[in-house]
Amino acid sequence: MKNYLTQIFNELCDKLSYLRNVNITFTVPANSNYGDYSTNIAMTLARILKKQPLEIAKEIISNLEYDKSKIDKVEIAGAGFINFYFNKKFVPNIIIQVNSEGDNFGRTDKHKGKRANVEFISANPTGPLTVGHGRNAVVGDTIANLLEWIGYYVDREYYFNNAGRQMRILGDSVRLRYLSLIHKSNQNLELPEDYYQGEYIKEIAHKIYDEHGDKYKDEPAEGIFKQVAEKEIFDNIKNTMSRLGIKMNVYYNENSLYETGRIEMLLNVFESKSLSYKKDGATWLKLTQLGNEQDKVIVKSTGEPTYRLPDIAYHITKFERGYDLIVDLFGSDHNATYPDVLAGLKALGYDTQKVKVLIHQFVTIMDKGEVVKMSTRKANYITLDELIDEVGKDVVRYFFNMRSIASHLNFDINLAKKQSEENPVFYLQYAHARICSIIRMAEEQNLESSVNNLDLLVKDEEQNLLKKMHEFPDEVIYSAEFFETHRIANYLEQFAALFHKFYTECRVIGSERKLAEARLSLIKAAKIILKNGLSILGVSAPEQM
Repeated sequence: MKNYLTQIFNELCDKLSYLRNVNITFTVPANSNYGDYSTNIAMTLARILKKQPLEIAKEIISNLEYDKSKIDKVEIAGAGFINFYFNKKFVPNIIIQVNSEGDNFGRTDKHKGKRANVEFISANPTGPLTVGHGRNAVVGDTIANLLEWIGYYVDREYYFNNAGRQMRILGDSVRLRYLSLIHKSNQNLELPEDYYQGEYIKEIAHKIYDEHGDKYKDEPAEGIFKQVAEKEIFDNIKNTMSRLGIKMNVYYNENSLYETGRIEMLLNVFESKSLSYKKDGATWLKLTQLGNEQDKVIVKSTGEPTYRLPDIAYHITKFERGYDLIVDLFGSDHNATYPDVLAGLKALGYDTQKVKVLIHQFVTIMDKGEVVKMSTRKANYITLDELIDEVGKDVVRYFFNMRSIASHLNFDINLAKKQSEENPVFYLQYAHARICSIIRMAEEQNLESSVNNLDLLVKDEEQNLLKKMHEFPDEVIYSAEFFETHRIANYLEQFAALFHKFYTECRVIGSERKLAEARLSLIKAAKIILKNGLSILGVSAPEQM
């Protein structure tokens, strides 16, 4: 439907030249009484043309040529909205396209040839991924999926640091546990407050002790203890990601920025451009000169860089790698910090319009109506693996995607485990499985789908489901370009509700044969859309439940 509107408005530009360089958008009205699609172009042009919107709308309609077998009527509403009402016999033609394109329906080449980098998770190898990392992991991977659906080649990137104080503390936490094994001392010994307390530390210490005995009793924390801990933890992180269907293309080590001299070079560049200065033994970046409220330290008086310096250097490597789009997904604790990095990049002449920083709010795990409190250091957290074990990969991915990242998410474990329509994952997968069941029954009765009589699909329940099909490609593009994964989840829930209503009111098997063949084509198209939408979210579409 929307493609046809775009076509006839392109033709209209030959008659009305003022439409040529204007972005004409078509939206689905909230109230179906106002048509199937609507445009506010008359109101958009009113100020430019210095005319009343109603006058412009009338002129557009009087010059608009369209096929009466496709559009029943065009009306003006309100202050100048132009509403389009499509012919019920034209609407079902979407079935032909959906069933023809199959798994590719909804994909577009709009951004073909462009490269995108999506950085997400980026947890240092100091412990297992927790539910606190879950939203970042799932949403980041889904954004990468969406960008691939609109033509981008996407690199999924994991940025980490295996050097510095955190890693020294990790190594020493393992060392102390190891020594307690050698000396058969109390395994419940209290580690320092800022040390890592989890069971995984004990397991790593046991692994070293079981393989080497007391061989490393005099070794420092940053030797074997740090090395084994990093490997074990990173292997665990990669395994957790794999369980969620996430595979990174690139692992970038922050420490390499120091080893290759990039940090030193960046400091020299800032100094040569008079963008930094010394004060109180520290090096400051002139952020006030760049439009920010205050200057910030980039190297402490101790000689240790703050996060800003390596982050700027790291993003320079992304620009050097030639990405057209750079997406960073952070938790809300980064809200006040990333503008400094962007300001530094812009001062060096990089096009920061290519960088899209996404901030997600945190997650609260609810269990039986109670909030589960978590602390990484004290190790009273829920790991992402434990959550997957509890509710399954599909539920984890869907629940983390189903709300806007701008809003706080309550992850209700009780709801997640329900096998009922209350659980949106069950609701969607059941719709897909129900369609598969009907298709199997049709095959048993030698009933085949046909597109020869699609004009029979005129009931409201059929038309509403069909019109929702028309919206899917736009939902994919919009969700991808605005990085809103929850839109796909919302669309699928609305689509499934329309299917269940169709199923209640419109029998496939048992209807007059021509109508049954047309309805069978309809539900096959519905199956494709459910499967494609779920695949974007990384959720399976079972054929039986």
